[in-house]
Amino acid sequence: MNTQSAEIPKLGRLGFGGAGIGNLYRAIPDGEALATVLAAWDAGIRYFDTAPHYGLGLSEQRLGAVLRDKHRDEFVVSTKVGRLLEPTPHGGRDPEGFDVPADKKRVWDFSESGIRRSLEDSLERLGLDHVDIAYLHDADVHDLQLGISQGLPVLEKLRSEGVVKAIGVGLNSAEAALECVEAADLDLVMLAGRYTLLEQPSVPLLDRCVERRSGVVNVGAFNSGLLARPEVLDDAHYNYDQAPRALVERARALAAVCRDFGVELPTAALQFPLRHPAVVNVTVGASAPEQVVENAARMEESVPEELWAALEAVPRD
Repeated sequence: MNTQSAEIPKLGRLGFGGAGIGNLYRAIPDGEALATVLAAWDAGIRYFDTAPHYGLGLSEQRLGAVLRDKHRDEFVVSTKVGRLLEPTPHGGRDPEGFDVPADKKRVWDFSESGIRRSLEDSLERLGLDHVDIAYLHDADVHDLQLGISQGLPVLEKLRSEGVVKAIGVGLNSAEAALECVEAADLDLVMLAGRYTLLEQPSVPLLDRCVERRSGVVNVGAFNSGLLARPEVLDDAHYNYDQAPRALVERARALAAVCRDFGVELPTAALQFPLRHPAVVNVTVGASAPEQVVENAARMEESVPEELWAALEAVPRD
């Protein structure tokens, strides 16, 4: 199958990632979260991605609070399966990076009953009657082979039943994603941080996706923040941790080349992934309306074709 087939709505060049509105790293008020989703809608974004993992369901709840008032055929929404949320009495705060109460725990479950229940629970939180896309989430973190042998056939079954229109995997590893692409008929691969202006270890995966007619939704285009500002900071993050000095210096070299062409580094970082024919969308997270507005504007900026060749010439060592 293919993401651009007749029955699957196009995603558009820019998508909205819902981790931030799930209180990733910091709590944001409900009003700000809803305003952020509305800003994405007003900017013309019509693809919205979320997951139970994001804020223990908070992202889905907030996203649904906005989308359920829109015409259902005007947007595409994806969520993820593989983790169920179970009530827990332990209390405290979520230990997995989201600033929310730990009143639920994540339980890995790639079984058919678990995946069906996960989707049903997500629909309840979203307040929608269906999601368009279901991704198997983070199988490379838990058990890749179990995800391939158990989870992916379930998703193929759900697609054949019409429960979802498209299926895929959401992974951080290009190698793991390639295994999944070879093992199943995937419409989409959501790949985090492995095909960016800074690094492209996933080219073999992307080339294979073209052959298999599996579209790539590129996330992590800023490499966790390293490419997110025109001027690269000393304490910039990479892969959710402190960026190594060598990568900071390479990012600064890329930024300098961008300036020579009158382009800011984040603009080039956002537009770069779409240059590969496998990439059908770049999805970016946001936790404030102004971030969405800025990203949408950057995606529409004109970038000289000559810049790309100049960036390719920047040394990698």
